[in-house]
Amino acid sequence: MNIRALEEVAKSIRSLSIDAIEKANSGHPGLPLGCAELGAVLYGEILNHYPAEPKWINRDRFVLSAGHGSMLLYSLLYLSGYGLKKEDLMNFRQLGSPTPGHPEYWCTPGVETTTGPLGQGFANGVGMAIAERMLAGRFNTDKHRIIDHYIYVLASDGCIMEGISAEAASIAGHLGIGNLIVFYDYNKITIEGSTDLAFSEDVLARFSAYGWHTLSGDAYDMKFISELVGEAKAERNKPSIILLKSVIGKGAPSKAGSHSVHGAPLGAEEAQAAKKSLGIPEDIPFWVSPEAEEYFHEKQKIWKDRYDRWQEVYDKWSRENPELKREFETWIGDNSPNIESIGVPAFSIGEKVATRKASGKVLNFLAKEIPNLVGGSADLAPSNVTEMEGCGDFSANNPLGRNFHFGIREHAMGSITNGISLHGGFKPFCATFLVFSDYMRPAIRLAALMKMPVIYVFTHDSIFVGEDGPTHQPVEHLQALRVIPGLIVLRPGDAQETAVAWQMALERRDGPTALALTRQDLEVYRKDDLDWKKNMRRGAYIVKDTQGVPDVIIVATGSEVGLALKAVPSISGKKVRIVSMISRELFLSQENSFREEILPSGCSIFVVEAGLSTGWEAIASSPRNILSINRFGESAPGAKLAEHLGFTAEKLVEMIID
Repeated sequence: MNIRALEEVAKSIRSLSIDAIEKANSGHPGLPLGCAELGAVLYGEILNHYPAEPKWINRDRFVLSAGHGSMLLYSLLYLSGYGLKKEDLMNFRQLGSPTPGHPEYWCTPGVETTTGPLGQGFANGVGMAIAERMLAGRFNTDKHRIIDHYIYVLASDGCIMEGISAEAASIAGHLGIGNLIVFYDYNKITIEGSTDLAFSEDVLARFSAYGWHTLSGDAYDMKFISELVGEAKAERNKPSIILLKSVIGKGAPSKAGSHSVHGAPLGAEEAQAAKKSLGIPEDIPFWVSPEAEEYFHEKQKIWKDRYDRWQEVYDKWSRENPELKREFETWIGDNSPNIESIGVPAFSIGEKVATRKASGKVLNFLAKEIPNLVGGSADLAPSNVTEMEGCGDFSANNPLGRNFHFGIREHAMGSITNGISLHGGFKPFCATFLVFSDYMRPAIRLAALMKMPVIYVFTHDSIFVGEDGPTHQPVEHLQALRVIPGLIVLRPGDAQETAVAWQMALERRDGPTALALTRQDLEVYRKDDLDWKKNMRRGAYIVKDTQGVPDVIIVATGSEVGLALKAVPSISGKKVRIVSMISRELFLSQENSFREEILPSGCSIFVVEAGLSTGWEAIASSPRNILSINRFGESAPGAKLAEHLGFTAEKLVEMIID
């Protein structure tokens, strides 16, 4: 280990971070200054990576969970050759720059996930480590290991305080994810001041209780950090956390060690003084040590040699295991068969089945056809109907298991599933009751932001949950999910629509999908639109039509399509069309001609959905034409509660003929 060169790398990180943040007049200098040595030894000596191939499947992953310290990461990506230019660092936090304020997935080569909300990256790292174990279990052979890498996470005091990290750490310890190594930047400072204000627990004792391997050291002893990582890697049956005592803003003469250096530029005078104290030339903006440049230049050869050796192993493995190779390349390349061509189970007209149960039947059918479809529930698999039969449970002893038991940890479940998707190789889903999507919202939002094709199975989707009462009866949740940009919410009206909804979700490549499914049985209805499966993929189709232009159109979702069908015989003297709008967002994104075909201008349009009316003003002719539930429910059998709330076919008829 060339300590002298690594010290120059650390000095260069500090130089670039100080100048980038000063030039932007915005940013967080505390972490990059405080963790420069860790970054240097991590990217220079520890990570098994090859910057020329940033998507190499067997690379070690580094997740900066404390995303506010992004200039640490950008400096390292620039120095180690990931394609960033010095001009990109000069444009830190500027519009269109590949160096945004917090690391963004797909924006910058070498950034493994979008981080910003503290703790999300920590939980993503758990998901990535799970994915590595699953791929290794499936594709490694006795002769050749083509998957064997580690997930490294840098977490701050803030990350460790967040509840999501506790959930994720608990399950990681339970599962014995030994390929996960977390560095805890222990500087005892948050925005308001010392962590003593609100945080006095023994973190390593807590993680030890979770089943983690715990270590500690000095953030500035690079040789010892490397030795600690060696100890962590030797412990294959437990995740490891390495507490590193650091000084936030190290090198800033009057601000180091204080909360004032966390989230604001040093200021011209302090920046100049910091450079002087650190031995950085004060008159060369964005200075990089020539020794640091030479160090990473030499590293390129070493990294290429490692990559080439892996490629040789992969080639030998490929020749000896041609079937495994085809499967592996399908998984990591996402070259899945056409989902629509796979088919789905058939459901008969008149059959009564809850859409959650129909979903379970479809899921089990698809699981046989798509071997990298994996997922699980937050302790609700029997209710969500999400267990894949015969697929086994993922555990420390069974990396081939495809069912996850997340426990009652919805928040971590969402982010762990994101991590599995980010790692590559799998089509993941997770499940809970719709009302508990609130616990998952930050993770869902980030999946949408990153355009990750995660599937959320949300059951018990309305007041028809019944006796469990208002705490378990979602009324605002459909609308709350629909306003997340990039998330597609699908609420199928019967079992046949549910099967197509699963196909739609699996076909998506550019974002997440939420399925909202019923607890109660729904009757499978006849569809007048012979191309309903095609049109449903555009958000809506005509379930029941009339001769000529309709007088009234009833737009319904989910269980309310059946309610609308029940109402039609009582609407005398009017020509009525019923539309199932499985996705309002998809429908509204279609061209005007399609929307006009489904909802012709001049017709009186009514909407019925067992949830808030918010947003349906874009569809209904008038706010008075929306039959909805704009209040919390009560504890009662679903049918009686609906009658109590005036949410019935009779009420819909009244509205229409009034």
